[in-house]
Amino acid sequence: MRRAGLVVADTLHAVRDAARPGMTTADLDSVASDAIRGAGATPSFLGYEGFPATICVSVGDEVIHGIPGGRVLGVGDLVSVDCGAIVDGWHGDSAISFVLGADGAVAVDAPDDAVEAVGGSVAHAQLVRATEAAMWAGIAALAGGRRLNDVGRAVEASVELAGELIGVEYGIVEEYVGHGIGSAMHQPPDVVNFRVREAGPRLRPGMCLAIEPMVTLGTGDTHVLDDEWTVVTADGSRAAHWEHTVAILEDGIWVLTAPDGGAERLGDLGVDVRPLGRS
Repeated sequence: MRRAGLVVADTLHAVRDAARPGMTTADLDSVASDAIRGAGATPSFLGYEGFPATICVSVGDEVIHGIPGGRVLGVGDLVSVDCGAIVDGWHGDSAISFVLGADGAVAVDAPDDAVEAVGGSVAHAQLVRATEAAMWAGIAALAGGRRLNDVGRAVEASVELAGELIGVEYGIVEEYVGHGIGSAMHQPPDVVNFRVREAGPRLRPGMCLAIEPMVTLGTGDTHVLDDEWTVVTADGSRAAHWEHTVAILEDGIWVLTAPDGGAERLGDLGVDVRPLGRS
């Protein structure tokens, strides 16, 4: 799974680097296909329950499962890319979001004036940052928590704090959640991104989980378009989506889809990662 996770990481990096105004979402899909197959892996998404592409590319009010096609990307677009790959029967799954500037994807940590200088929206950039931070908070909860639903509590608390700091009330999508992953892309258990009364299953070594909050600038309500795949916000607000695949080990966690195993971002949260025997 680490090998599959690194293929996914490299593919998302390639897609993000390639993204430019004037490209179509199908162009990004071609970049992803070349990267995955060039690494000797197989796309997880292509053909999955009939999905017709290598990656999901969701733009603007599209939350997840956007089908790549003829849509032309423009300056200021908020783009989310979800990617999965299979190596020797094992899956990796990860997603990123970014604001597209005049010269390409804007760095997640770019200051607000830099975002505006390239034609991006500060509000959209803040949403991207808030969603990524919520993902890392959820991952950190796997290291310190005892029960699965500690993740959802951490994600919601992070989203609330991010909104309070700038005077915005973000929405958390509740209809779609994270999941177990391994020899299949989607396995039990579901991993919610919000507080629930139940504690959930005990966390134990050997679990591999996809942590993936979806956050909006409006409500968390969604509906599915006529293509039967693309999920959009019900109120037309912008959405962001981040995801990593994480392994729980005997003595800690390791983020399988992060090149450094999550060491830098989790270190900022006071969590030490536990590398696998080899990467």
